[in-house]
Amino acid sequence: MRLVEAEFPERFREQVVKYAELAEPIHWRIDDAGDGKACVLRALFARGEAQELIDALQGLFEEGAKWRIIIIPVEATAPKVAPAEPDRDEERRKARRKTIALREEIYHGVSGGAAITADFVLLTLLSTIVAAVGLSANNVAVVIGAMVIAPLLGPVLAFSFAAALGDLPLLLRAARTALAGLALGAGLAFLIGLLLPVDFASDELAARTVLGLDAVALALASGGAAALSIAAGLPAALVGVMVAVALLPPSAAAGMYLGGGDPENAVRAALLLAVNVVCVNLAALAVFAYKGVRPRTWLERVSAKRAAKVNAATLAFLLAVLTGAIILL
Repeated sequence: MRLVEAEFPERFREQVVKYAELAEPIHWRIDDAGDGKACVLRALFARGEAQELIDALQGLFEEGAKWRIIIIPVEATAPKVAPAEPDRDEERRKARRKTIALREEIYHGVSGGAAITADFVLLTLLSTIVAAVGLSANNVAVVIGAMVIAPLLGPVLAFSFAAALGDLPLLLRAARTALAGLALGAGLAFLIGLLLPVDFASDELAARTVLGLDAVALALASGGAAALSIAAGLPAALVGVMVAVALLPPSAAAGMYLGGGDPENAVRAALLLAVNVVCVNLAALAVFAYKGVRPRTWLERVSAKRAAKVNAATLAFLLAVLTGAIILL
């Protein structure tokens, strides 16, 4: 459940009442803010059913008024909430079923991962070191440990989410962060392969040069599961490990092989990494589209739909080219 609190000028009270009635929350009321100039709406919704009201309120308030909407997760409420009656509006019912987390919640969750911070850089470097040690020592547990701390889920999901919304600034920021993270990891792995004694006969390291269609399936499943967890409002920590499985080991392997003077295997690992990056983003974009993640206004939706189609077509083309290269190799 979600509690939506909105503080707004008194002059909007009548229209806010109409919007609240149309949204059909479990419970709602409007109080005075205490200064005689503002009101506060409090509305309780089941999960996934507040987006309609939030969009309407933003459209009403956005013309320079002093306002604020706060979304609060609710663990429980009393008395027990009665089951909702079947919705007569089929389109509205489908939208509520598909979209569980609110757009604003998703944006807040993924936009932070699109920033290059000191923590992001440090975690990227540390996870690369751990992955390199695990790959060289043929230690699966250590490689898994590296995936747990790798911060790669944030920029990947931010990129796909921005593509679904047509948010170019967020898309560029996420792409920059993802590329910087992969470049930092590969660069550090290159130095490890160049300067330290690495066991290039390790099975774990050699496995990151094996190209096959199973890698495509793994990356698609990883990206889809990650996006679904975010759109459904579920914890994404464990799914982040799946994304790291697809991105961190081949990135580290490519750098280590290049540093060790084995460009052929470095290229194979880099190709596997490229396939995984494309697949993860393509699957995440498809899941966001299925879950109904889209901008608020009609004009933004038209632009976002066009941008999403272009991005999906580009990713699908790259996947076809890379899959062909895998088959040939």
